[in-house]
Amino acid sequence: MRWARWLSRPVSHSSLQQEPEHARCYCRSRPPPARRRPRGVLHRRRGVSAESGIPTFRDAQTGLWARYRPEELASPEGFRADPRTVWAWYAWRREKCLAAEPNPAHRAIAELERRLPGLTLITQNVDGLHQRAGSPAPLELHGNLHRLKCFRCEADGGDWPENLDSLPHCACGGLLRPAVVWFGENLPGEVLARASEAGLQAELFFSVGTSSLVYPAAELPFSAKRRGAFVVEINPQPTPLSRHADLCLHGPAGSVLPQLLAALED
Repeated sequence: MRWARWLSRPVSHSSLQQEPEHARCYCRSRPPPARRRPRGVLHRRRGVSAESGIPTFRDAQTGLWARYRPEELASPEGFRADPRTVWAWYAWRREKCLAAEPNPAHRAIAELERRLPGLTLITQNVDGLHQRAGSPAPLELHGNLHRLKCFRCEADGGDWPENLDSLPHCACGGLLRPAVVWFGENLPGEVLARASEAGLQAELFFSVGTSSLVYPAAELPFSAKRRGAFVVEINPQPTPLSRHADLCLHGPAGSVLPQLLAALED
């Protein structure tokens, strides 16, 4: 299979040396024998969407929002105390997401999914850009900003209302809220279980733009590695995963992933 041939190539392969200041490559071992449809996982974090101009949570706390603490804008306690302000904050963030476009990293990931039918995409992004780039069904560990759920009974609340003149409510009478994971909340159990199972079954694991510091998501590539997966890290900077990964590509995802696709085509 092409992915195995590419991963087996020497580190000096020209397609990954066109922009050495953006993509440094370190390979520690060779991949396992290829299957017709290798089971793989691609796990990526929020930093990839920063390349689309979407501010990270911390970066977004500027201007009007600079005076708020994170827990005032993204926690059950903050929502309980001032739901209207929390709704305004997320409406502002959602507008930023809707105005953004998928970047080369999003499009490259969607193309990888098409070429590797056994690939499972796990994302910590809530912006929906993966779906807009063509990824059919990412596992969203932190939820989806464009969906709602009930603050009281946690029932699915559907899509956002057309206006927020009055705060939306569930049929049970509880307030609706964005269907994202807040500070102090657990990751959605079913999604995390599916992500963990995919990692344990993976033969090939891509870790893209993750800090490898925040658990339980940070455990996914390590668990895959212990089960024999070939682990590829794509990140601008080294992380705790780097010394365990079989292949490290240090550079922005929007630069490295398209080069990876080009190498697959060679």
